Amino acid sequence: MSKIDPRTGATTEENPKFLKTGDAAIVKIKPVRPLPIETFKDFPEIGRFALRDMGTTIGAGVVLGITEKYDPNKK
Repeated sequence: MSKIDPRTGATTEENPKFLKTGDAAIVKIKPVRPLPIETFKDFPEIGRFALRDMGTTIGAGVVLGITEKYDPNKK
């Protein structure tokens, strides 16, 4: 969604086409299955994440917000 300066937290680029090693960014992630997670502000113990691909860590960070998928069968 946006690339940020890790020291100040200010946005440096909106909708970047790619991220390089060492870049900090705000991204939207869509997991392939349900995931027990909370925002870092509300519950720091489970508000962190690591993204791994083929045994290699490709990203890590904290959860700033959660958008829940609408489920019409959920009561």
